[in-house]
Amino acid sequence: MNSLLGAVRNKEQVNCIMELRKRTVSRGTFNIRDRNNEEGIPLIMIHGWPETSYCWEAVTQFLNPNLRVIAPDLRGMGDSERTIEQKYYQKIELAQDIIEIINSFEFENVFLVGHDWGGVVAQEVALAIPARVRKLALMNTPVINNFKGNAEALKVMQSQGSVPHWYQYFQQQRGLAEAMIPGNESVWIRYFFGKAGKQGRISREAIDEYIRCYAIKDTPLTGAGYYRTMMQDGKRWTELVGTEFPMPSLYIYGNKDIVIVREYLNHIEECFNNIRVVELEAEHFLHEEKAETVAEILNAFISV
Repeated sequence: MNSLLGAVRNKEQVNCIMELRKRTVSRGTFNIRDRNNEEGIPLIMIHGWPETSYCWEAVTQFLNPNLRVIAPDLRGMGDSERTIEQKYYQKIELAQDIIEIINSFEFENVFLVGHDWGGVVAQEVALAIPARVRKLALMNTPVINNFKGNAEALKVMQSQGSVPHWYQYFQQQRGLAEAMIPGNESVWIRYFFGKAGKQGRISREAIDEYIRCYAIKDTPLTGAGYYRTMMQDGKRWTELVGTEFPMPSLYIYGNKDIVIVREYLNHIEECFNNIRVVELEAEHFLHEEKAETVAEILNAFISV
């Protein structure tokens, strides 16, 4: 480990409390979790669906205390603003939200972590401002310039009747999510955390927080926006064939995921100038299920 971060102190000696605050930029108002150690090295952590920035609370307590962790709620999720217009949920648009947040802190460059849709947004950020992203870490998310691997994964899913994708097709149907989810948020959210939630490997407090946020007015609509813009996203990503992410990169893979199947990792080495893959025995929400292990991997990656 070099002098960039120094040794990780005993976690009991570290104040890792994430402070909640609203931050307004030209694109809107966003809820942000901020470790608020102003001299720390910036680490931007982007959550996926149907989570919020709360998902990083478990990881943060084990992260190097010299990191300034900033974890925003994405547009339409958590306690950030609910924008009704669908185009703002294209992932390239969500990346612009994150870039504006980064600019508002006046960070020259950052480390970047993303899971699920947050991993896709992180990739769009890295492509938009590559010189400002020191390192990129992804977890259980499609690699947007991996046309061959994504096609092979889709073929596997189609061989299963695409059953694991049911919730994506459901949310893409106009009016259904916003008509059927309100009043049923607990059933809706708990379903996606499966055995890990029922067995307590993901905390009850976290799941309760996601239920609270999904009950906020218009969230079934804005949450569905992430899926209703997939066609526009896909058209953009076909243009990325042959590109590479130039920054050192890491992919942490929970190998029990039934949606982000292993074939998504095929050909991944062609998509990055420098990529390392670490596999964990975990389901989709690996950063909550195995928070300490994920933090240890991130600490080692960022310190190299």
